[in-house]
Amino acid sequence: MSEHPNLTVISHPLIKHKLRYIRDKKTPKKEFKELVDEVAMLMAYEITSDFPLRKVKIKTPMCDMDAEEVSGKKVVLVPILRAGLGMVDGVMKLIPSARIGHIGLYRDHDTLQPVQYYFKIPTHCEDRDFILIDPMLATGGSAAAAAQMLKEEGAKSIKFMSLIAAPEGVRAFYEAHPDIKVYTASLDEKLNEVGYIVPGLGDAGDRLFGTK
Repeated sequence: MSEHPNLTVISHPLIKHKLRYIRDKKTPKKEFKELVDEVAMLMAYEITSDFPLRKVKIKTPMCDMDAEEVSGKKVVLVPILRAGLGMVDGVMKLIPSARIGHIGLYRDHDTLQPVQYYFKIPTHCEDRDFILIDPMLATGGSAAAAAQMLKEEGAKSIKFMSLIAAPEGVRAFYEAHPDIKVYTASLDEKLNEVGYIVPGLGDAGDRLFGTK
C-alpha cells in the first residue's frame, strides 16, 4: 500500500465474507444492518490493537496473579451523520465504555463542499482517543472536514474507519490529514461520475435506514 501510506485494509476472511453480502443489492435492510454491525466489531478489534496495557494485581479462584488491562484510554466514537450511526453499535460491543459524539455534514449541491449542521463531542478533547466513523470514504471531503473540526476542538489522537474506500478519497484525506490513519474493509476501484464508489454498495445511509 505504498501509494496510500496512511491506509490499513483489514482483510480478515470473515470480513470479506460478510462484505460480500453487504454489497449484494438483494440483501434486505435488517440483514444489511446486522452485517454492518458485525463488520464494524471485527474492524474495531484491529483498530484498537495498539492500545497500551498496564499490569494490575487480581485474585483468581486459585491464586493471586499479575494481569493486564487497557491503560487509561478515553475513547470517543464520532459517527458522521447519518450513515456513520450504522457502525457505532458494532464498535460499542467491543468498547462499551466509549463515549459518543456526532458530526452532521451535508454536501452543498452548488459548491460540492461539505457544510456543517451539527457538532457535539465530549469536552477535554486533548485527553481522548477519537475514532471517526463513516461507512464510505468516497471523495474524502466530508471525512477531511470532520477531522478538521475535531482538531480545531483540540483532538490530538484521531483514527478514521470506513467499510469501503475509494482511492480518490484516501488520497484526498491523506493530503488534508497525513497524520491520521485510515482503516477500511476494502479499497475499491474508483469513483463514478456522480461520486459513488464502484463497485461499492450503493448509498449506505439509504440501505441502513430504508429511505430509498
